[in-house]
Amino acid sequence: MRSRIIMSMLTGAALLVSTLLGATPAQSAATPAPSAATPAQPTRSADVPAEFGTDWHDPITAAPPVTRPEHTKSCEVKVAEAQFRDFAPYKGTYAPPGGCGGNWSKVVLRLDGKVKGRQFDRLGYLHIGGVEVFRTSTPQPSPDGIEWSVEKDVTRYSDTFRTAQPVEMLIGNVVDDTYTGILDVRVTLTFYAGRTDAKTAKSTPDRVLTLQDGNILTTPRNSERVIAEVYATGSGGGCEEYWYLTVPEAAPYSCKADDGPYREVRIEVDGQLAGIAAPFPTVWTGGWSNPFLWYVVPGPRAFDIQPIRYDLTPFAGLLNDGRPHRIEISVVGVPEGQTGWSAPVNVLVWQDEKSEHVTGGLTKADAGDLTNSSTYTPGTERRLDTEGGHRLTVAGYVDTSHGRVTTTVHRSLANTSVHAWSDGENPDALKATWGDDETVAVDGHGPARTTRTQRSYTMDGTTAIGAGDRLRTVLTLGDREAVTESRGGRRVAWSRLDDTYTGDATYTANVPRDQRHAVGTTSERYRVRGSDGCYDRSLVAVQGVLTEDRSGC
Repeated sequence: MRSRIIMSMLTGAALLVSTLLGATPAQSAATPAPSAATPAQPTRSADVPAEFGTDWHDPITAAPPVTRPEHTKSCEVKVAEAQFRDFAPYKGTYAPPGGCGGNWSKVVLRLDGKVKGRQFDRLGYLHIGGVEVFRTSTPQPSPDGIEWSVEKDVTRYSDTFRTAQPVEMLIGNVVDDTYTGILDVRVTLTFYAGRTDAKTAKSTPDRVLTLQDGNILTTPRNSERVIAEVYATGSGGGCEEYWYLTVPEAAPYSCKADDGPYREVRIEVDGQLAGIAAPFPTVWTGGWSNPFLWYVVPGPRAFDIQPIRYDLTPFAGLLNDGRPHRIEISVVGVPEGQTGWSAPVNVLVWQDEKSEHVTGGLTKADAGDLTNSSTYTPGTERRLDTEGGHRLTVAGYVDTSHGRVTTTVHRSLANTSVHAWSDGENPDALKATWGDDETVAVDGHGPARTTRTQRSYTMDGTTAIGAGDRLRTVLTLGDREAVTESRGGRRVAWSRLDDTYTGDATYTANVPRDQRHAVGTTSERYRVRGSDGCYDRSLVAVQGVLTEDRSGC
């Protein structure tokens, strides 16, 4: 029994998560900010209980709240309100706001939720007019009940919001005598009247498209910029939810993948590789065998699953021929014949309003060799060392009303990991780093413009069961991004993000919930600095009690 307890607990919640994703048809400033507008009041350390009780602080993240225009008329529209207890989606109708005009300076989505009792973490989505505007996961509740909220800037979907649209929302759930938590949620959109500022206008497309028949795209013939966004999440019966822990067949471990843990999310246009990306290693609120890590402070991005973005502008000239084109998403490393990833696609299009037809062509598509090596070393401590990576350069031009514009996109991926475990997968440890560097260079219509984005994701953790079946998990997660924008060779804007989560929690396994005697400390520090200013917030929770909420630059 002990030989499989850690992975069985890892995969238990994932079975139902994968059911949701299998049923699914299919950075912007998208930041979760529960309780961010009004900082929570920390409890003094002297008042912290000796162990977790039947209630704890509502979930909270250190990420910044969505900024809103001041002194501007706003209109709120309810999009969905439902109690999710099974896998029946909520269906309704969205209608545009009546009192805020047809142009908005900002649109903010807000989800408010509550749940009590016992429940796994669940994945959910919200579609408006077929466009996936939000993907999320849920916190696990206390017996006494919790409430949480998430906010996201969805201004880029304004094209969708201008007309009445069907709404579909699902947070797949199972409620029975054991898992009693009913997910009670309400989602609204708040519209702020007025024109967008120059920066927001630049990032707001003219059209938001979805794929027809699963993989067919037809763009307007005057498209001059095309961005695809893919809400990629791994699941599939458990192991693909924890893809970073999978091992080749020769290694004795409970989660298998022929080529090991390297994953790469690809997009193709008519069979031509058009983009590559490293998936973010999201840890849900039941992850690493230990829900006590996540009750108050969830892992980075867990409540607001951000899409992978691919700049397909080099392909715009080809896409503009008025014919349907095939867009396909695949994930490198998933065992053949195994499901496990959901990857709905939105396509954002900017049009040349002075042209009926923007012509152009693809001038370069150079993919380097994929490297993916996993070396298994047997012994008392089993070990899997993995190195993987890939690079891709694509370039193309469009002839617009303001001249020829050439776009070159270079993306380079790198992954290293060391997975070590002993007999019975106890202890079970992983130290991994993912890099995803992207440079987009645009030449034409003014000085040459270059945007370089360097992404780094890290995971360093161990789960072990000691004397008395005391299960302990120690884990550090990192989400970092550096962006530099240059014009004419001179830097004009920059930003640096560092979101770091740390947790250390212990409880007694294989006993009823009220006998677990759990203790744990979790913290998050979210820092952003750059040409637009700075933001710095730190949270600490001990035994489910918030003991620190500090802000300042």
